[in-house]
Amino acid sequence: MNQSDIFAVLDTIPAQIDSLIARGALFVINHSGGKDSQVMYLLLRGLVPAAQRVIVHADLGEVEWPGAVDHIKATTAGEPLHVCRSRRGLLQMIEERGMFPSPSQRQCTSDLKRGPIERTVRAITRERKMLDIEAWGLVVNCMGMRAEESPGRSKLTPFKRHEGNSKAGREWYDWLPIHDLTTGEVFEHIAAAGQSPHWVYAAGMSRFSCCFCIMSNKADLTTAARLNPDLYRRYVDLERSTGQVMMMPSKKHGRQTLEQITGVMVDQTVIA
Repeated sequence: MNQSDIFAVLDTIPAQIDSLIARGALFVINHSGGKDSQVMYLLLRGLVPAAQRVIVHADLGEVEWPGAVDHIKATTAGEPLHVCRSRRGLLQMIEERGMFPSPSQRQCTSDLKRGPIERTVRAITRERKMLDIEAWGLVVNCMGMRAEESPGRSKLTPFKRHEGNSKAGREWYDWLPIHDLTTGEVFEHIAAAGQSPHWVYAAGMSRFSCCFCIMSNKADLTTAARLNPDLYRRYVDLERSTGQVMMMPSKKHGRQTLEQITGVMVDQTVIA
């Protein structure tokens, strides 16, 4: 994918981006290992100089799809890769709270992803300051959310200054470079770059987040139960031990357990 291809795709690049590149800003590429992160990286690779790119991956531990970090390394150009992790995992969080995250209370995102990533980026800027890099605190935090994914994400502002993180000498911007891309375009640009997405897509998954995500549909939950039966068993046990269900009730079916949704039954006693 050459430079002209990049600008053909990123036809809504904020005017500030050229200025931020010229000022030496550090572009932090949030990379989950999924298709959206992968195509975002490919686009930014042709736009931002290599010395101004770093990659940050929030390791989700036991609930992450196997091979995420290996896939990131195989599809990137050797930029610094910072792997960060929450102080406690998702399953531990559910056990301690006695409930699952929900679309309105997404501790999984804040505690497992956003918090560790922001702490890592702040640490990187401190290191750059110690190295006496002139633009040590100038950050563009790049994320792969797309408008097509949900009504909530369609309303996100693609480029904005992050006031909460713009302090202590930092100037921090959040940017969604692929906000306008469709799912079809994402796969097309990955193929055009001579790459393939992570193996779970070919195995039947439509999304790449936690193996079992509260935002997943029935097909993805069922596929994930087939691909990762041991982890599925853990989630079913958590539903039984907490008396809660992972998925929000639907208008059509009401409250359902994972076993009811997927039809994949687990014959196992609850682990105390």
